[in-house]
Amino acid sequence: MAGGRHFLVTCPIDMYSSAQVAVTTGAGRISGPADSPKARNAVKLTLAHFRQTGMDARLRLSGPLPRGKGMASSSVDVCAAIVATAMALGREITPPETASIALQVEPSDGIMFPGIAMFDHRDGSLARVLGEPPPMRVMALDFGGRVDTLAFNNVNREKILMRLEQRLQESLSCITTGIQNGDPEAVARGATISALANQEILFKPQLEAVIELAPEVGAAGVNVAHSGTVIGMLFPDADADLDGAVALAREKLPGLRQTFLCRVVGGGVIPQ
Repeated sequence: MAGGRHFLVTCPIDMYSSAQVAVTTGAGRISGPADSPKARNAVKLTLAHFRQTGMDARLRLSGPLPRGKGMASSSVDVCAAIVATAMALGREITPPETASIALQVEPSDGIMFPGIAMFDHRDGSLARVLGEPPPMRVMALDFGGRVDTLAFNNVNREKILMRLEQRLQESLSCITTGIQNGDPEAVARGATISALANQEILFKPQLEAVIELAPEVGAAGVNVAHSGTVIGMLFPDADADLDGAVALAREKLPGLRQTFLCRVVGGGVIPQ
């Protein structure tokens, strides 16, 4: 929260979900992966958005993002399903329209917008593209556990967020300046401020150890999944060799289960 407004700042990475939708004349049946009810609902809502009735739709999804970790897996699936449905209908759909439909499914990450974006994940009343990210790599650290994002977002944390507002405004200022100046260190500094503030909302017991290790492996700072379990180390070089960082993290961070190596990229859905 900053200026009394709720928002998240996106951190899109080069791990993608792929969606395919086929539509046929029918009775409104939506089929798709049994473990992706949100994406199936997104298909249904997109058909309604375009006032298409009497149509069946079949959804296929694929992608490497783990679920329940805070890496926006459900937001990515939902947005991909929305755009794939529009394409199946031969229609174009804008990022704000995609966001509007996604928010009917659940609170959403703002990854449907290009670049790095500020987005009110609850109602979409704030959506602002901050610019393209500077070259950065992320080593995402998974220590286990899952978070039910629907349950998490149903808790009123207004008083906590108001108390944290000054720190979050400082975080946003660093990130905005870093994006404008192409300065990954400033982005990482702002992300670290936000990560520490978020300890009062969703505590991560390993965060202090990760922050302590970060300079040793060449990371400029950390970020966290604000409604998930993952902690990321941010490296100010899109071509950084992270093999040594992975080895040291596995040696010095007890309970580390797996790592994901990725690049920070601009957001948005890519039609295929």
